[in-house]
Amino acid sequence: PTMAHSQALLVLENFIGGKFVPCSSYIDSYNPSTGDVYCRVPDSGKEEVEAAVKAAKDAFPIWSSKSLLERSQILNKLADLIEHDLEAFAQAESKDQGKTITFARTVDIPRAVHNFRFFASSILHHVTECTEMPTMGCVHYTSRAPVGVAGLISPWNLPLYLLTWKIAPAIACGNTVVAKPSEMTSVTAWMMCKLLEKAGVPPGVVNVVFGTGPKAGEALVCHPNVPLLSFTGSTLTAQRITERSAPHCKRLSLELGGKNPAIIFDDADLSQCIPTTVRSSFANQGEICLCTSRIFVQRGIYSEFLKRFVAEAKKWKTGNPSDPTVDVGALISKEHLEKVRNYVKKAQAEGARVLCGEGVDHLALPPANQKGYFMLPTVIAEVKDESCCMQEEIFGPVTCVVAFDTEEEVIKRANGVKYGLAATVWSGNVGRVHRVAHRLQSGLVWTNCWLVRDLNLPFGGMKASGIGREGAKDSYEFFTEVKTITIKH
Repeated sequence: PTMAHSQALLVLENFIGGKFVPCSSYIDSYNPSTGDVYCRVPDSGKEEVEAAVKAAKDAFPIWSSKSLLERSQILNKLADLIEHDLEAFAQAESKDQGKTITFARTVDIPRAVHNFRFFASSILHHVTECTEMPTMGCVHYTSRAPVGVAGLISPWNLPLYLLTWKIAPAIACGNTVVAKPSEMTSVTAWMMCKLLEKAGVPPGVVNVVFGTGPKAGEALVCHPNVPLLSFTGSTLTAQRITERSAPHCKRLSLELGGKNPAIIFDDADLSQCIPTTVRSSFANQGEICLCTSRIFVQRGIYSEFLKRFVAEAKKWKTGNPSDPTVDVGALISKEHLEKVRNYVKKAQAEGARVLCGEGVDHLALPPANQKGYFMLPTVIAEVKDESCCMQEEIFGPVTCVVAFDTEEEVIKRANGVKYGLAATVWSGNVGRVHRVAHRLQSGLVWTNCWLVRDLNLPFGGMKASGIGREGAKDSYEFFTEVKTITIKH
């Protein structure tokens, strides 16, 4: 690029040992709503990861010996600083990721702030165990200590939100970290690095290395001095991480994909159910691992549900993410948009009906956004259970609606995929709600609501949706080593 061109681009740098460090090579990052390159991200590899791990290792003795209260106060200070810059972070997240400014302002950045505050508080309230054995004259107790350098790899759909969900518990427990955000959405992580010193985070406690999975991610996963890895992303990448980390016996926390069912019984309150299910299908362009992409509706209300659901989906406005009235922003990349569109084509080829959205309705975009990666909320009906649209995670604004007859049948069909992350159940019958919730193979079940989260409670999936859980107690257990001490008196 010409000099004038490159001056206009934002150029990120790695954050290692408390300093911004330039990189020898860079990759382009696109603004999804225009299709233009707007940012250059370090293309880090072994060397950069090596430097970051060394910085984290060197910082570990001092950071891990700080009191819980000291670490808690630093986390709270960091939360305050991010909150103070909330609007700048929201603008950056929206531009970088393609999500609407409204979603970034109300969900992503407030949640990132809350992640730090939550773990700043919860870390002070964990208690260790103690048991006595009077007959042996012994007392046993446990103590917990941080593990060391944590490798944290976070995805592009909720960039700062999911990065802080890992950084906060890791450093609250006294670990130091090397984080690798997605190369497609690195800007807010870089912005956060600028606040670390002011918050009182010592150099080397939080290191951020930017780059791709195969290069920077691989180097982090294979590093012998990184004993624990927390990853959120695709099941395919997780398989690679598991294989590469196995020789080092690393501790893994893997939060993976979902193919989440919504089960709507004929006694559901549709006035609540329809707007919530539209949201659970299309929020953040459907790019949330918890989105419902298989909607099972009991036959008696199927046609009414479909009519009302499609009408509601059509009201969602797609367009420039920085327009506060827009509901659906741009998808993350050209390749991802193509992939999502291909699922819709496959469904049509199999004889399913596309009721609204892709290929059915006209998408009108402002002139500046004509080359952006946009797609209308798309509803597909009459899809067979074995179709790839019902079996694979699409991760876009596409949902499939099918009919069912009995409770027994729908449980079997809902469980008939390789994933088991989240499910929603809509019914006015309390007994049925409990019965169905118990039998669904799913780490999270919401009834008559969606995405209501208490961060104290375990978050994570079954089957191909991951290994381990995150939350107050679960994250604490993952990021610490427990020791049992026996004293004979």
